[in-house]
Amino acid sequence: MLRLHDDWVWDIWIVDDGSEFHLFFLKAPRSLGNPDQRHWNTRVGHAVSSDLRAWEVAEDAIWPSSEPAFDDRATWTGSVVRDPDGLWRMFYTGAGSQENGLKQRIGMATSTDLFTWHKHRAAVCEADPRWYERLPSVQWHDEAWRDPWVFRDPSGDGWHMLVTARTADGAGDNRGVIGYAHSRNLDEWQVGRPITDPCAGFGHLEVPQVEIVDGRPVLVFSCLGSELAGDRPGEGGIWLAEGQSLLGPFDIARARRLSDESLYAARIIRDRSDRWVLLAFRNTDEAGRFVGEIVDPIPLSRTEDGALELSYLAEQAPRADEQS
Repeated sequence: MLRLHDDWVWDIWIVDDGSEFHLFFLKAPRSLGNPDQRHWNTRVGHAVSSDLRAWEVAEDAIWPSSEPAFDDRATWTGSVVRDPDGLWRMFYTGAGSQENGLKQRIGMATSTDLFTWHKHRAAVCEADPRWYERLPSVQWHDEAWRDPWVFRDPSGDGWHMLVTARTADGAGDNRGVIGYAHSRNLDEWQVGRPITDPCAGFGHLEVPQVEIVDGRPVLVFSCLGSELAGDRPGEGGIWLAEGQSLLGPFDIARARRLSDESLYAARIIRDRSDRWVLLAFRNTDEAGRFVGEIVDPIPLSRTEDGALELSYLAEQAPRADEQS
């Protein structure tokens, strides 16, 4: 578990360097009092572990720019990959003061060691109005283009980026899709059509990730009950959809919950015993209060009918050796 004494922690992304796991996470001071204020007081934290359980906190990785830029208001969720030359690249969400934080773009930072990061000044991609909802014509509280999940094409045909996005058409509360961009070199990105269809019951599909688990491509994402739409029941949380490839198609209308919304923004990864496990942040406690800590890994398993599920949902209580 990762619980910080002075900070809330929430959305996460993880990279395995071969010997240690590096956890990157959003953090904001508990001294704010109101956890709803955390989104505009965010830094990207960093911690290291050999087992995904005991974490050693490192220096923060990135934070909002101090001068006018696309990310001078906020730096939010992302992912990390290693390019063919061995350089680590973090793709992250940036929001700028020019649009009062309402427009989201994807930025990039680079590192040789996963500890010291250098942000590129310009964003690498943003929503294309041919397919995606853009300011000022949005029917949501912001222009969604965030949470980039970047991965190499299995055939070696460049790189893919999946993002939380919304289409330009359809019912305002039901436009959530997984947006898409492609790159040959990780520097220039071409935005394309979304890989999922809208009107599937989600206002947005947050923190997407795709992996092949037991030979089957799966998409994991999150959505709260307050942001569901259409005929979908009003219970949110962590969701899973299976597809035909890492780029789908995924039938989002048939997505099912892995967890209720006491957990959120999940990532799945292989642990050192080669098991697939899920990590997420504790969103709410039994009284509905925000928690803001990272749970220990939860194993994934298959049911008799082949469905992927969490092996257990044990209560994650703070340990005596919690990080501070």
